[in-house]
Amino acid sequence: MNVEIKNAVCLDGRPVQVISGSIHYFRVVPGYWRDRLEKLKAMGCNAVETYIPWNLHEPEKGRFCFGGGLDVERFIQLAQDLGLYVILRPSPYICAEWEFGGLPAWLLREDGMRLRTSDPAFLRHVEDYYRALLPRLVPWQADRGGPVILMQVENEYGSYGGDKAYLRFLRDVMAREGVSVPLVTSDGPVREALERGTVEGAAATVNFGSKAAEQFGYLDEFCKDRLPMCMEFWIGWFDHWGGGHIVREPGEAAEELDKLLALGSVNLYMFHGGTSFGFMNGANYSDHLLPDVSSYDYDAPLSEDGQITEKYRRFQAVIAKYRPIPEVPFTTPIRRKAYGRLAVSAKAGLFENLDKLSSPIPSPTPRSMERLGQSYGYILYRSTLATTGPMERIRLWKANDRAQVFLNGRPAATLFDRELLEEKPIGLPFAPGAKLDILMENMGRVNFGPMLEDQRKGIDLGVTVNGRWQHQWAQYPLPLEDVGAVDFSREYRPGLPAFYRFVFHAEELGDTFLDFAGWGKGCAFVNGTNIGRFWDAGPQKRLYIPAPLLREGENEIVLFETEGRAAEHITLTDWPALG
Repeated sequence: MNVEIKNAVCLDGRPVQVISGSIHYFRVVPGYWRDRLEKLKAMGCNAVETYIPWNLHEPEKGRFCFGGGLDVERFIQLAQDLGLYVILRPSPYICAEWEFGGLPAWLLREDGMRLRTSDPAFLRHVEDYYRALLPRLVPWQADRGGPVILMQVENEYGSYGGDKAYLRFLRDVMAREGVSVPLVTSDGPVREALERGTVEGAAATVNFGSKAAEQFGYLDEFCKDRLPMCMEFWIGWFDHWGGGHIVREPGEAAEELDKLLALGSVNLYMFHGGTSFGFMNGANYSDHLLPDVSSYDYDAPLSEDGQITEKYRRFQAVIAKYRPIPEVPFTTPIRRKAYGRLAVSAKAGLFENLDKLSSPIPSPTPRSMERLGQSYGYILYRSTLATTGPMERIRLWKANDRAQVFLNGRPAATLFDRELLEEKPIGLPFAPGAKLDILMENMGRVNFGPMLEDQRKGIDLGVTVNGRWQHQWAQYPLPLEDVGAVDFSREYRPGLPAFYRFVFHAEELGDTFLDFAGWGKGCAFVNGTNIGRFWDAGPQKRLYIPAPLLREGENEIVLFETEGRAAEHITLTDWPALG
């Protein structure tokens, strides 16, 4: 099938109105991929769009992962089996409220390298990645019998920079690796963004949430090579910790969709948001850090756990005006289950398990996670204080994101974001040789804006105590990739970071939600899989557990809680709670 852009996507010369919806395969367990795609088609969409996250596919330099939940080819095949077109956005940077915008954290080990530019050091890494990724995508292009009709060069680059040499490099390396379907860019519908984010040989599209006629007008005015398509029609929004749950009224969103479809093509962002499992949430930064919650529900037509919503029904009615709605059987049995209240069966302290979870790395001064070969999670810095007087004040230099300071095992201070830029008064007495512990948490690297280049986590310069540098540190990386190593027979001390174990028996498997009322802050593991972060700051109050993560018979849940605020139970309920 030949694909061209002639003021529309043309397939074998026939204009096709693309009505697409975003599903991120990496935010959905593979057992539910078909279900989400079936529901996309049943709403009336004829295409699915997905980003491709570099940080998951190349977690370490030169080590590539394309199996299991990262089998993007299987996702594409499922879409083709259902008769859907596919739009791929494999740009090095994806934003997506995803950790570091999809860039791998190991890029931050190199001093001086400039991200998302034509810096040769950055381009070498991009080219190495593309040589592993693109040969897997090329055979799925429509002109080779596959469903892929468009690929994106970069993502909202006009809102970040204007290095045209970088954009030309991406365009050209994609062509060299065999990409032959039309290329696109996507930017905000303003002159500066469109001028800076577009490149010859790629059709410009725009991202917006309303006023389609006005936004497409900007596209017509500023771009000669264009596709009248909203690549991200924002039908909801994302949430950050400490804020509220953001929703968009279904009728109003449907009305705007109708106006948009009267003028061009669309990709609904998001059709189904899914979940930022593990430590994969991103963050925004304006005057302070705003880390995103684990749920990426996005107030989408399909909820975080795949339920059809009123917004889905409203959108289906609008789409029916532009194309027939097919009959699609849903072939994946999905149910919600409430497994009830689970009591803590065992608990043990973090400090007491350090030797089980990590090996100390000595250095005269603290080093960031990235310099120690770590990407995500927590890291503990430990030193013996040289001063014999009171510890009056402490400061962490070039530190991100959240620090808990302990003196001889006693909580002394908690510092978050901009509090790390100032000295913190302490004033705790201690004997000579006192032990200083600093537990640092990477709360999600910024995924949008200039702060992208300042995302080393942990402590990257040093620590001053009473205005003087503290030297000789033992550093314990805590990516928490295997909480099965925790020894629950070891000591537990209330009020300190600790692990809590729960066990329950499941005769029937179903999606469920972990209610963490009464707990402070941390992350949760279900049968060894990190399902995300919890925090009583809200708005998210329950964590989604898909049934494919459970097993018939005995199941284990482990909470790692850092604040010393722990209840004696958790509850597995059959309903989410956002806001």
